[in-house]
Amino acid sequence: MASTFLPSPVSAGWERAAPADAGFDLDRLKAAAAFAEDAESPWPMSLYYPDGRYVGIVEWNETGPWSEIVGPVIPRGKPAGVIVKGGKITAEWGDVARVDMTFSIAKSYLAILAGLAHDDGLILLDDPVSKTLDDPHFSGERNSLITWRHLLVQSSEWQGTIFEKSDQVDHNRQIGAGADNSRKGHLRDLREPGSFYEYNDVRVNVLSYALLRAFGRALPEVLKERIMDPIGASDTWRWHGYRNSYVDIAGKQVQSVPGGAHWGGGIFISALDHARLGLLIARNGEWGGRQLLSKGWIADMLSPSATNPDYGFLWWLNRGRGRFPNATASSVFALGAGSNIIWVEPENDIVAVARWMNQTQFDAFFGKVLGALR
Repeated sequence: MASTFLPSPVSAGWERAAPADAGFDLDRLKAAAAFAEDAESPWPMSLYYPDGRYVGIVEWNETGPWSEIVGPVIPRGKPAGVIVKGGKITAEWGDVARVDMTFSIAKSYLAILAGLAHDDGLILLDDPVSKTLDDPHFSGERNSLITWRHLLVQSSEWQGTIFEKSDQVDHNRQIGAGADNSRKGHLRDLREPGSFYEYNDVRVNVLSYALLRAFGRALPEVLKERIMDPIGASDTWRWHGYRNSYVDIAGKQVQSVPGGAHWGGGIFISALDHARLGLLIARNGEWGGRQLLSKGWIADMLSPSATNPDYGFLWWLNRGRGRFPNATASSVFALGAGSNIIWVEPENDIVAVARWMNQTQFDAFFGKVLGALR
């Protein structure tokens, strides 16, 4: 059950709790942290292989006209992370203040921005986006039917090209350990909007673009003002777009930002700042007496979607414990390739962040953390 304790509202203001005081066995918790540090990602430190190929392109078996890297890329760090219980750090490893790329965890941040837009009355979940925006990306027989909900649960089946990337690039895509992407990018027949789940980064970028239009201002500015500054995040994080993702907003060129680092860019951030975001979710959107994000939105965001019961609004769920058997069924996750994770475990008031861990070891890590509880 969640406590109400929060770290002080400055980036260095975390309090530490001795493992025993937080209800952990010291030796088992140390072993969990050591496991996370040792289970290092197989990705090269530069994020480019010796033949010059970007890790994401290799990971997803991507070739062809839409595989150009158009956003910034920085070398990765060594494994790093924190385990927070009751709002206090009880274990950490690596350089937790280092700013790193975070890949698809950016999607979960987009869901929070969508929640702000919803709470502000700018969007309605089951309205077609075309009702809110008069925009060619949401016109035509297919795309005009797509709702905000469809985009948030990745069932939109949006068709088109944005920032020179076609939706086709992620047709037939699979993700996770053991994914088979031999047919990724092969054109398939599209279904009705809302009827079929597909993990598609182009369509997530369309959502980000639509939210930019709805707010009428840069999404990183909104996130900083409404979420990151109030929760005491550092000033080191950045959300980078593509060199060709600038759009006109009221006569000003504003960069649309992606929901990941598939083609570079995305959120560059520290483990400590991720942990604050995870703690905001654990506290149902409340921070220091302020409801930054409505409880209703949090509940909707973390509810199973019709086309994928393991997925909410760009957050991963564990209701049936099929994906992560060692984690509790109430656990929720922001996941990014490389691999990066924010784990929110409400039953024991745990938030954990792990950077650059081999994704095949996530479930074992969850088991070791929960197994360290007394």
